[in-house]
Amino acid sequence: MTFEQHAQSFGAAADAYERGRPGYPPAAVEWLLPDDAGLVVDVGAGTGKFTRSLVGHANEVVAVEPDAAMRERFATALPDVRVLDGTGEAIPLDDGSADAVTFAQAWHWVDPERGAAEVARVLRPGGVLGLVWNVRDETRPWSARLGALMKQPESRVMDYGAPVVGAPFTDGGYERFRWVHEQERSAFLDMVASRSYVIVRPADERVALLGAVQRLLDQDPDTAGRDTVPVEYTTYVHRYVRP
Repeated sequence: MTFEQHAQSFGAAADAYERGRPGYPPAAVEWLLPDDAGLVVDVGAGTGKFTRSLVGHANEVVAVEPDAAMRERFATALPDVRVLDGTGEAIPLDDGSADAVTFAQAWHWVDPERGAAEVARVLRPGGVLGLVWNVRDETRPWSARLGALMKQPESRVMDYGAPVVGAPFTDGGYERFRWVHEQERSAFLDMVASRSYVIVRPADERVALLGAVQRLLDQDPDTAGRDTVPVEYTTYVHRYVRP
């Protein structure tokens, strides 16, 4: 399965993505954004999971999302926020119009050189590029077992790593925020089903994987008999500044 097929797979699971993907801790947004943000652009916005955290922290928030099904689901969730068709390499906004551009769970789908040049075009001097990832903590035995179930060889390229950002940005700092997301079981299964490397599998493999995850939840002492699943996350936030 190609990188492009993974990147273009999310629309097929837009509803599961909205139901299952976690939000983001408020402290991460507060650390990332400048206090006087005018326009903030959230690129690769999906169904608006990070976008809704930005609302209230800027005078205006605009989302950019390449997948039509995800834009449709976004519009249902956030009807008061504009969502435009575009990518990290082609942002449909004017030069120097934004105070911050964010990518949450999205920069790894972008060509880092072309993406950085395009973000620099859209940002005013001194503007902020923010790269954000939620990464599930696998130190607990049940979560490590889940990771073993989910991480097939073809998915390992999607694992979190230090981001590569092209010119002309300077490093503006890095923070991480640990938190726990108490998630209903059905939503947790939606989270698993919304991963690109699950979406692109044949239907019988997806059913088998989700069945294995359900058995894990039923059998592990940390999750058995619970209505909710305690999912521990670390949110990694990288800030870069346009000269």
